[in-house]
Amino acid sequence: MYLNCKSFFSLRYGTIDTKDLVRMAREAGVTSLALTNINITSDTWNFVKECQEQGIKPIIGLECRNGHQLKYILLARDMEGWFYINRFLSDHLHKEIPFPDRAPAFPGIFAIYAWGTIPLHDLQRHELVGIRRREINKLFRVDTLSYPDKLVMLQPVTFQDADHYQLHRVLRAIDQNILISQLQDYTTAQPDEQFLPPAVLFDSFEQYPHIISNTVRVMNACRVDFNFKTPRNKKHFTNSETEDHALLRQLAYDGMLKRYGPDNAEAKARIEKELGVVREQHFDCYFLITWDIIRYAQERGFFYVGRGSGANSIIAYCLKITDVDPIELNLYFERFLNPYRSSPPDFDIDFSWKDRDEIIDYVFRKYGNVHTALLGTVTTFQQNATIRELGKVYGLPKHEIDKILDTPFNPDLTGDHVQRNILRYSQLMSGAKAFPNHLSIHAGGILISEAPIHQHCATYMPPKGFSTAQLDMHQAEAIGLFKFDILSQRGLGHIRDAIGIIKENKGVDIDIHDVKTFMRDPRVQHELKTVNTIGCFYIESPAMRQLLQKLQCEDYLTLVAASSVIRPGVAQSGMMRQYVHNYRNQDKVVYMHEIIKQVLSETFGIMVYQEDVIKIVHEYADMDLADADILRRAMAGKYRGQGQFQKIEQQFFSNCKRLGRPDDVTQELWRQIASFSGFSFSKAHSASFAVESYQSLFLKTYFPAEFMVAVINNFGGFYNRELYFRELYKTGVTIKAPCINNSTYHTRITGDIVYTGFIHIEGLEEKWMEAVLEERTLYGPFENLEDFVARIAPPPEQLDILIRIGAFNFDKHTKKELLWKSSLLLKKRGPHAEHIQPLFREQVPECALPMLSYHDHEHAFEEIALLGFPLCSPFDILQHDQREYIPARHFKAHKNKVISTLGYLVCTKGIYTSKGVPMSFGTFMDVNGDFIDTVHFPDILKQYPFQKGGFYILQGKVTEEYDVYSIEVSYMRKIGYFEDN
Repeated sequence: MYLNCKSFFSLRYGTIDTKDLVRMAREAGVTSLALTNINITSDTWNFVKECQEQGIKPIIGLECRNGHQLKYILLARDMEGWFYINRFLSDHLHKEIPFPDRAPAFPGIFAIYAWGTIPLHDLQRHELVGIRRREINKLFRVDTLSYPDKLVMLQPVTFQDADHYQLHRVLRAIDQNILISQLQDYTTAQPDEQFLPPAVLFDSFEQYPHIISNTVRVMNACRVDFNFKTPRNKKHFTNSETEDHALLRQLAYDGMLKRYGPDNAEAKARIEKELGVVREQHFDCYFLITWDIIRYAQERGFFYVGRGSGANSIIAYCLKITDVDPIELNLYFERFLNPYRSSPPDFDIDFSWKDRDEIIDYVFRKYGNVHTALLGTVTTFQQNATIRELGKVYGLPKHEIDKILDTPFNPDLTGDHVQRNILRYSQLMSGAKAFPNHLSIHAGGILISEAPIHQHCATYMPPKGFSTAQLDMHQAEAIGLFKFDILSQRGLGHIRDAIGIIKENKGVDIDIHDVKTFMRDPRVQHELKTVNTIGCFYIESPAMRQLLQKLQCEDYLTLVAASSVIRPGVAQSGMMRQYVHNYRNQDKVVYMHEIIKQVLSETFGIMVYQEDVIKIVHEYADMDLADADILRRAMAGKYRGQGQFQKIEQQFFSNCKRLGRPDDVTQELWRQIASFSGFSFSKAHSASFAVESYQSLFLKTYFPAEFMVAVINNFGGFYNRELYFRELYKTGVTIKAPCINNSTYHTRITGDIVYTGFIHIEGLEEKWMEAVLEERTLYGPFENLEDFVARIAPPPEQLDILIRIGAFNFDKHTKKELLWKSSLLLKKRGPHAEHIQPLFREQVPECALPMLSYHDHEHAFEEIALLGFPLCSPFDILQHDQREYIPARHFKAHKNKVISTLGYLVCTKGIYTSKGVPMSFGTFMDVNGDFIDTVHFPDILKQYPFQKGGFYILQGKVTEEYDVYSIEVSYMRKIGYFEDN
């Protein structure tokens, strides 16, 4: 009888989780149930699967609303009807047009209208009118028997009970951004929209048995024929699976010749092994589509990095999908693909953020909009943001909301009814079953389906401009649609741009894929060992630099391990510290068990990669690859809370007990395994990151200035842009302020001179500056300020910014004189002067200017005001005696001593202790440009908190761990540029 049920995927409207909806229906004795969310289909397949598991017949549909106005409810009689419903909704969302007053007569659908919205005599074959319990008394005025097949019972379900009705009202107020007291009844559901026992509904309609029977007829007519085990990705790249496999084989062997030569027996054997599994698993097309994307990128000259577990594959290496040699690294093939794996191998292809949209556009053009969509994702309500939204709904001022956030469970607040409601509703909305808030786009997933996408879901058109599925990754995988990951990262933008800048400035062509040469290069090895890695992908953060120092890393395999061991799962479990100890004491490693020595000798007895976990459960606990695949998905964060992980845990301990393994070893191994969940890398993934790190490091080693300009133009990496300008300064180039005749919008280098880009100037309008640069391109450089004003007619505030930053430093006048002069020139030109290029340049007479004073470093403070930092070293303008402070390069001589040092704050990282108390790590730069790493324990951090950027006097004990020196801060004080600050 329930033809109009909503889950909380009716965004900011429904309050019921999908599983709870089906459970409540079963408990109420319901045998057929329809899900009709408002203008969204995202929850459909979760609903269908849950119904099938609970023995309830699922009916799928849609509630169509224009704003607050219900137009009709659409039910799919079959899968053809579902396709039309999805296409209809998608057309509405893409074009941003209202739903028509009457539902189109699509094949395979029912359309249900609310009572009184459409004349009964005007109903078409597919149209019905729903009667709610409170509307039954209105039927006395109508000859219902004349319409025996047009009236149905309608009992909407929106919330669980009266309490959740109030939550529904809160959601409606949040959606409209109004006080809850301002809610209008027409914008909310009716208070009775909840489950009732079927007997109660039947009793309500006992005088109208034909309405009951017609409702049953409609429900019986609807069916969902759907097999969750059927693959739904595009089946063939060519015309058939046989042709696909032949093409993949040819490409693999062609690539093997280039990668390994013609006579590598090990490579041939591995290719044959992989080809067999790929064919058995029907993944040829998946490989070929990925290869085709790479082929297009290569044709366009786009730089990319292939990573993910697919990098375990020699076929992927031969097809140049990845640059990771699985033979060299002894990569575990079963992590990549095995007969028990439930989803295709995971290829993550990273492109520069500047190139990715063209790659996505190519995929859409190649496979068509009908079969292609970006993967969606669901953003849920988060606790703090939810409390703020609820506070606004209840009309609380900001300071009271802040108080609730600071002390959410303060007993002093429990007497306040409003604040109690805010805390209670926030826990419901953002707790374990967090409510969906809005749809968004997955970071890089693209779906390419064999059937039209609309057979599976609706799509919408976000600002990005590509059709996006109303499915998240988990639902897509559940129905057999597996994504292709086309991602972007700024690290690749650095590399892409650096290659172009090097070609332009040095005339040198770089083969950036010659990674093995980079790995063997002594200068690159030296830069890695000395941790000169600022700007280099993944190896520039303070934590990574310290780890590389501790490992004395100078080779590829160690870097691969470091790229994984630093991940939270390994690091937080204590295994990173143990790995460093074992690495530095390789001849003293003690293995917990002989099997561990056999399996983990490469990583000195420590589980570093996901593959290590799979090997341990297989070799130590005798678990098969099907169980290992569940563990793999758990380590990716996909199975926690779903029961599978707990079953694997039970089996692990059961098997170990049966095999007679020592209890203490078993317990410790499982502790390490559990820590991997959601926070670990496969070895192939780490290797892919390490390849990109080497590419960055090679460019920085041989072309440091050009590389750093590329980093700056891609808006940095881990650090803010100031540090990258500091690194650029250390390369020995001359850094010029933005110049009206030599700078471009982005920073550029010519020879050994770098011109800072206009993009870095605070308050400078981009469109206006682009017009200035176009003027310069068309008519040549500006002779002086007078020429600029005559040709541009600049807004006074924009001209003021340019003069202050030094854009007219080529003029013979000082900045202060130029500011006076600009005022006189603009006044003479008038406020409404047009930008017209004169036929002849007018000679402007010199203006009489007063004598103006000028103090040292004035230009640097203007740069701080407009750029956020000085282009010189900040220590150059610090008016403070620096002689008493010990620089970082002398810390070794003061080990375990309390010292004072002076640092310029680079970054901080706050963490919480095991007791939940905040502490912090700091990174500072000293006068020599060396880094100072600091530790701020809770009491010290509370007493001496950070006060944003600038100079700090630091006192504390110098500590050392594996040749890495840091200061345990006991005192900290921020100082200004001048002595009296």
